[in-house]
Amino acid sequence: MPEFSLWDILRNLLLAARWTVVLSLIAFIGGGLVGGLLLVLRLTRLRGVDRAVAVYVQVFQGTPLLMQLFLTYFGFALLGLQTSPWTAAGLALTLYTSAFLTEIWRGCVAAIPKGQWEAAQSLAMSFTEQLRHVILPQALRIAIPPTVGFLVQVVKGTALASVIGFVELTRAGNMISNVTYQPFTVFACVALLYFALCWPISLYAQTLERKLHASRR
Repeated sequence: MPEFSLWDILRNLLLAARWTVVLSLIAFIGGGLVGGLLLVLRLTRLRGVDRAVAVYVQVFQGTPLLMQLFLTYFGFALLGLQTSPWTAAGLALTLYTSAFLTEIWRGCVAAIPKGQWEAAQSLAMSFTEQLRHVILPQALRIAIPPTVGFLVQVVKGTALASVIGFVELTRAGNMISNVTYQPFTVFACVALLYFALCWPISLYAQTLERKLHASRR
């Protein structure tokens, strides 16, 4: 039986970790774009649109991400469409992320005093101009820390993509464990790599929160 050193394990896990990073970025950027669109639709308060977006958010927040991954992956097959774990994982995580970001950002917009809306209206600004010039710049300062902090949840959520065959950090750890027969060592390394990815993001979110809080005083 071949011997596997700690470096052999770490090297292969690092190769898989890059796909964890790529999937996290796809989910976060894609979810941000979709979430931004949903936020604007919700703020328009068009009849039925606000309710539809609220239902969308509740569905994705109220169901496990694992089930969403299964439904996305096998749902395409039921429609007669062949899909890869890459596509299914990217789509499911994007939709999941968009639902949470929409709600985070809606709360940040709601934190803007009503007087700001009224002041913008008194200047005869259109709804788009109110958002662009008055509301969103203020909401952005509030939204940055929780948005960056939510990226940590996205990174950890990518681990569930392993159940549909996507080879990221967790899936690679399981495969390496089956070959090396060193599950404790392998998954200890997996945990450390996740920590190495998430800890700097958490620190950055805390730093942003302190800076923005101090600037509002």
